[in-house]
Amino acid sequence: MADVSMDTIVNLAKRRGFIFPGSEIYGGLANSWDYGPLGVELKNNIKQAWWKKFVTSRLDMVGIDSALIMNPKVWEASGHIATFSDPLVECKNCHERYRADQIDTSAPCQKCGEKNTFTDPAAFNLMLKTYLGPKEDATAKVYLRPETAQAMFVDFAQVLATSRKRVPFGIAQAGKMFRNEITPGNFIFRQREFDVMELEYFVHPSQWEQHFTTWLATMHEWISECGIQTEKTHDLEVSEEDRAHYSSRTVDIEFDYPFGRKELYGLAYRSDFDLKNHSEHSGKELTYTDPSTNEKYTPHVIEPTFGLDRTVLAVLVSAYDEEVGKDGETRVVLRLKPHLAPIKAAILPLMKKEELVAVARPLAEQLAAQFPVEYDETQSIGKRYRRQDEIGTPYCITVDYDSLEDKAVTVRDRDTMVQERISIEKLPEYLRGKIG
Repeated sequence: MADVSMDTIVNLAKRRGFIFPGSEIYGGLANSWDYGPLGVELKNNIKQAWWKKFVTSRLDMVGIDSALIMNPKVWEASGHIATFSDPLVECKNCHERYRADQIDTSAPCQKCGEKNTFTDPAAFNLMLKTYLGPKEDATAKVYLRPETAQAMFVDFAQVLATSRKRVPFGIAQAGKMFRNEITPGNFIFRQREFDVMELEYFVHPSQWEQHFTTWLATMHEWISECGIQTEKTHDLEVSEEDRAHYSSRTVDIEFDYPFGRKELYGLAYRSDFDLKNHSEHSGKELTYTDPSTNEKYTPHVIEPTFGLDRTVLAVLVSAYDEEVGKDGETRVVLRLKPHLAPIKAAILPLMKKEELVAVARPLAEQLAAQFPVEYDETQSIGKRYRRQDEIGTPYCITVDYDSLEDKAVTVRDRDTMVQERISIEKLPEYLRGKIG
């Protein structure tokens, strides 16, 4: 696979409709991004694949979809109001703000170039505030959730009662989170509004270590299934001083992005921190009684967290490839896993001729009921192949003049460029077998 720069990924994403700058016609907004027609399909495919692997295909998992805004008492109990902060410094000359742990405060300001102008570090809370109701006062202040986890702890007793699960079991959800990052950047890597896929796995206190090891291995399985380059991933044991306030052990799975090695996913052992705190603050019992032994205890929690936007970025970086053909031209290929590809197949009449369109267009409409497909009759067939390669379409289906006689089409594989002749009647079955 070819090494790729961030500029190349960002340009491809914008040019082909994966990801656009948010509010661009008004000059954008502080590193916000919109997913375009292809990007939203890729993002949804990743989320659906995650949900299938970690929720619906397991007997020990259930899912929820909680509110973005919760009672502020939730964040008091969880420790976020008191401790969820980054160290902030400000240049006294130009007033640019930075995270103190990401710059050298002895060096010149990156914006104005002045030296020795930084303030002392101060804690900057990352939660985004808003107000509910007609009054904007302290009684109406609420927060947009900075993590999805707390709803899974707050709903623990209700989920346990209604799902009738037994420990060990997990609760999962995927959705939006909001963090007022001091310095967002690197495309979709760090944003103030982003998606995560997260689960809380409840275990007996004596068994947390074995479950932690199992979940770390399962996370690496997922990485491989996504087509993320495994040789670019690395496990980092996070030191105590760098762990979140709720964590007794954390392993970050880092990825070699074009801008350096940074976090992709995280696995945390939260012990009984959350359930105990919410039980104490709410006055509600959040324990579990083993029906076989009658042992009553507060479960401990293993938390695998998957950034969805970071997954999209790692998948794009891993899938991007360039190769020089026999004609000397460079072919850009996104070697996306077929089940993640936004478009599964492109239906292409060899030429824009009425008799070919009469076969190709109805075929595209028929396949669209089963797969995301694209119909394209413009430009030369070679240029259309190249465009589909660049957006990651695994199969191109060409309707030619022979199709009028033999009722078959030519199917071209994106990665090998090998072509097969497949009957139109058997085409849906053929594609189902290939896409999985």
